[in-house]
Amino acid sequence: MEMKRISSGKLRAVGYDAGTRTLRVELDDGSLVDYAGIGAELWRRLSSSGSAWSFYRDNIEEEFAGRRAFADREKKSNPLDDLFK
Repeated sequence: MEMKRISSGKLRAVGYDAGTRTLRVELDDGSLVDYAGIGAELWRRLSSSGSAWSFYRDNIEEEFAGRRAFADREKKSNPLDDLFK
């Protein structure tokens, strides 16, 4: 899922998957939370809001159940790891 970087309150990034209607938010502590059943209009309003943190708190966090998500990051090798084998 492509994430849009923002800095608003505790929000650091937001992303949306229209196919599954899933909103993903990244908070300032690095945690990711997914919200299911988010319509495209709600996503559009959040992603274009001048106060995304307030919009998120009022319209998403209080209205939808979120679940912790995990980033789809592949483990990248560190070239220095070979020195310590």
